[in-house]
Amino acid sequence: MDNSGKEKEATALMAEAEKKVKSSQSFFGSLFGMTVKKYFFKKCDHISSLLFFYTFFLSHRSSSKLEEACDLYVRAANMYKMAKNWCAAGNAFAQAAHLHLQMQSKHDAATNLIDAGNAFKKADPQEAINCLNRAIEIYTDMGRFTIAAKHHITIAEIYETELVDIDKAVAHYEQAADYYKGEESTSSANKCLLKVATYAAQLEQYPKAIEIYEQVGTYAMDSTLLKYSAKDHFFKAALCHFCVDMLNAKLAVQKYEEMFPAFSDSRECKLLKKLLDAYEEQNVEAYTDSVKEFDTISRLDQWLTTMLLRIKKTIQDDESDLR
Repeated sequence: MDNSGKEKEATALMAEAEKKVKSSQSFFGSLFGMTVKKYFFKKCDHISSLLFFYTFFLSHRSSSKLEEACDLYVRAANMYKMAKNWCAAGNAFAQAAHLHLQMQSKHDAATNLIDAGNAFKKADPQEAINCLNRAIEIYTDMGRFTIAAKHHITIAEIYETELVDIDKAVAHYEQAADYYKGEESTSSANKCLLKVATYAAQLEQYPKAIEIYEQVGTYAMDSTLLKYSAKDHFFKAALCHFCVDMLNAKLAVQKYEEMFPAFSDSRECKLLKKLLDAYEEQNVEAYTDSVKEFDTISRLDQWLTTMLLRIKKTIQDDESDLR
């Protein structure tokens, strides 16, 4: 489909918006200049009248022209989106945001910046992050921490999938969790923390991962709706313990059974006990068979597979040391 017509229309709207901005600036510059020359050397009460006169027109006429320019920039941005020119769309939304900030319309500015970020996501991930960060600054300044948290998650996802910078992704998930906690949105905070724990374990930051899994598991076991998921969090915490030390894992399993008796009857707990026995016996075959048996009923995801392979490798390494 030929999108050149949409692009031309968008370009014309951008030019019209820029004219509005320039005319508002030149109008007030000439008005103020002429009036000052005429009245500056007159009495003080005339200067006060001048300032009032100038302020009144500045607030009314200027904001009117800038509002019109904002509407034109947004219309242009939407035309660019239809033409799939994502960078141009992002720039147009950013221009609208800049004018809204000049008019102290913070909410509208933040909305435009989010729209700009969503457009840039399709073409320039780093610029998308820049726009989203500016929107977050506005939302936090307004005390809208739940919305700010949501956009921290969006930035984290861009770092995960587009820029592949896990450290920065983790930092934004942690910030989102902090904001959610401050707003008493514990479930939302925990979702972010679980992402942090996933990456912490992959990066072999096991104490950090264990702390999060235990914290979320404890919260879940006390909730009627979330109780079933507690076993998964304790299972992952135990695997992280296992990657550090078998004895730690054994003690952790005992602790989780005492904390949450339902854990004892779970397939996850039974698997852990089989793995601990296989480890003590240095029996790689028994370890592998136990994992395969579990996988036939509950499919292992990539994270669990990675952790289980790391533990298996320690058995094989110990076997090699004994030979």
